[in-house]
Amino acid sequence: MNRNEDLYVTESAKGVGQFAADFSAIVKANDFVVNNSETMDMQKTFRAHGGEVSDDFDLHMMQICKPTKADKSLTANPERAILMPKFVMVFSRDGKTQIRYLSYSNADILELVRDDPKFVESVGQTFTKIRSMIDEAK
Repeated sequence: MNRNEDLYVTESAKGVGQFAADFSAIVKANDFVVNNSETMDMQKTFRAHGGEVSDDFDLHMMQICKPTKADKSLTANPERAILMPKFVMVFSRDGKTQIRYLSYSNADILELVRDDPKFVESVGQTFTKIRSMIDEAK
């Protein structure tokens, strides 16, 4: 993994909640879904399960999926599932909203899902699209 290429690091002038709402709308407009919209606010999720976090803890872990693409992909090869959960992390630090997204290089994909060269191009397109949706939501 190459941190400089695979980890997308950016900021938004919007608050965490506003970015999450705007990003969710853009995701939906592009036929993706946020699978965990009910549990992406980690403060609420941790507290609901007995975890203790401060009132200013505002991490949102947003799981992105495109069901109309994933269904065909996973039916063709269930081994691809290891790279299917795509999470966008949104949190505040030093008064700014931080966004992180981890994708994988073609070499990493081929190493994890061997003998499946078609998947490299397909999942690569999805990684690029998620980055562009993040940029649109900022």
